[in-house]
Formats: sequence, C-alpha cells, structure tokens
Amino acid sequence: MAALPPSPLATPLTELLGCRLPVIQTAMGWIATPQLVAASSNAGAFGFLAGAVMQPGELAAAIEETGRLTPHRFGVNFHSFQPGAREIVEVILAHADRVRAVSFGRGPDAGMIARFREAGIVCIPTVGAVKHAEKMVALGCEAITVQGGEGGGHTGAVATTVLLPQVLDAVSVPAAAAGGFADGRGLAAALAYGASGIAMGSRFMMTSDSPVPDAVKAAYASAGTQDIFVTSKIDGIPQRMIRNPMLDRIEAGGALAKWRRGMLAAVAMKRATGASWGELLAAARGMTSHGEMSLPEAMLAAAAPVLLQKAVVDGDAIGGLMASGQVAGRLTDLPSCADLLNHIEAQALERIAALVPATTSLKGAA
Repeated sequence: MAALPPSPLATPLTELLGCRLPVIQTAMGWIATPQLVAASSNAGAFGFLAGAVMQPGELAAAIEETGRLTPHRFGVNFHSFQPGAREIVEVILAHADRVRAVSFGRGPDAGMIARFREAGIVCIPTVGAVKHAEKMVALGCEAITVQGGEGGGHTGAVATTVLLPQVLDAVSVPAAAAGGFADGRGLAAALAYGASGIAMGSRFMMTSDSPVPDAVKAAYASAGTQDIFVTSKIDGIPQRMIRNPMLDRIEAGGALAKWRRGMLAAVAMKRATGASWGELLAAARGMTSHGEMSLPEAMLAAAAPVLLQKAVVDGDAIGGLMASGQVAGRLTDLPSCADLLNHIEAQALERIAALVPATTSLKGAA
C-alpha cells in the first residue's frame, strides 16, 4: 500500500514543537492560563503559559496543573525584567520534561539561551524587526515569532505582510507569523510566504475556553477595527489597545498624570505580586537601560499587567486596559479551541488545495 503524502500542515515548526498543527497560542497575560493552554494544545496547537505575570511559585503550580490537563508538552513565556526572573528560569528548567519551549521579547543572553537548549527547551522569541531576528538567531534561538504591526500589545509599525518576508530572507530558522491571523486562510497565506506556521493571541482569547469574563469578551466582540488603535501614552512604547474610558483618560493625561499612574500602578503591582520595591525598581531600571523609556514609563510598564488584569480577570471593561490585535475587529464568535482548530485546519487545507492543482494538471501545464 502506497504511503500517504505528507500533510502540507506538517512543517518544521510542528516537528520542532511536537504539535499537530502549525499554530501557536500566544502567552497573553492573565489569559493564557493552564485551562486555555491545555485546551489549545489538546486541539492540536502549541500553547504558551503567561509566566510573565506569575511569581515563581505560581508558575510552578501552573506548569503542574497544565501537565495534568494535557498529555502534550507546552511553552512558558517570561521576560528577564520581571520580579523573580532568575527563579522563574529555574522553575522552567526544573520542568523541562513538560516545558518544550520558552517565549520572550528581549532580555535572555547567550548563556541563558544555551541553558535552555541543553535542557531540550526551544527558545522562540517574538521579534518585530529584522535586526532583532538576526540577533536572536545569533544568540542561539532555534525559532522565532515574527509579529507585525497588526499584533496586540506592544507592537511595531511594520505590517506583517512587509515584515515577514524581510525576516524570512534574513534568517533560516522556522518562523511563526503573528499579527492579523485568525483563520485557515491566514495560515495558508503565511505558509505561502515561507513561514512555518502562525501565532494567534486575540483569536484564542475570543474562545469559550478563554478565562476572560463574559462582559469583557462582549466588549472585544463589539469593537470594530476603528476602535482598536496604537497608543504610546501607556508606557512610551507603542502598543495596540481597544478604546475605552480608561484609555481615553490616559490619552488625555499629561506628564504629571503619567507619574501618578506609574506610582499607583506600581503600588497595585506590589500588592498583587508581593514583589519588593527594590524588585520593582530593578525591573524598571532594566527597561530604562535600553534607552526607550523614562522612569515613570518603565514603572508603569512594570506594573501595567495590573491594569490588564482589571479587565481580563476582574471583568472591568471600563476601568481596565484591553490589549488587542487589530484582527479582533472582525471577531464576533466564541468557538471552543477544538472547533476553532478544526475549522482552521479544514480551511487551510481547502485554500492550499485550491492554489495547488492536482499533480497531473501541473504536469500537463508544464
């Protein structure tokens, strides 16, 4: 009996991560919980836990809980400036039997990346510029996520359709395309560009498996693309948000209001995480050392998860902040992760088949 041809959805990314589909569920703060990670992983994607908003003990418990909910290995997101970062790294390494990958923006050096690789953990940083992709690969990262300007949270100005081919021309590791993806058509398009898969945040947030309260999901569902825009007023670095009363107040505030927000948010972060003032200040200094943020901006950045938590955990769509990819402007349904991934798989295969005629037709055309 002749062997079946390989699936066009079997890519270097699925081989590297051990997932069935080349789809990554990104680590959205307060949203990428064990339940969502397990649901996305069980449906065929590769899920990342939001370790960047967890304390070391919380992360250890979350890894163990995720391991009970899915037989698949999964990922953990963190950043090197968060309180307890060193302990977070040790927690991840101690669970290398379950953690297959780590994701991050910037921070880990070659030594830390080498430790992950030695433990069998793949480093998949998120990059928004060609030079960052080149640097991360040079440091030893085995894959990257390329996020264009359509993505949620902190984002760059270059659209995915422009950034992705630039990065693919510059580096040779498997790349997941992020920013603007929500369905099988997007997956087929990313594969056509030469990416090895896609990464989605907003689409997974808008599922029935997501822990986000219904009131906030309704706010996301009712937002049109005109309501989702990029602001630099939160911490000085552009990030994409849904317009709401809290964001309007931030947009209208001046320098004094920025200092006040930064200190209030830092107090809230200290209360929520148990971090010391020294740890919060160290995190802020780590951010300012790159020269992109002032101290009040960095303090707000270090504490911004509290404002996000107010929305996506407490359900306050008015007084919290709602990070969002631009693609959320066309999402109105709440499928389960299983239904979502089944639809993405079927639609991607349909679009690829439509673009690639049968072999006999290709030979005839030749």
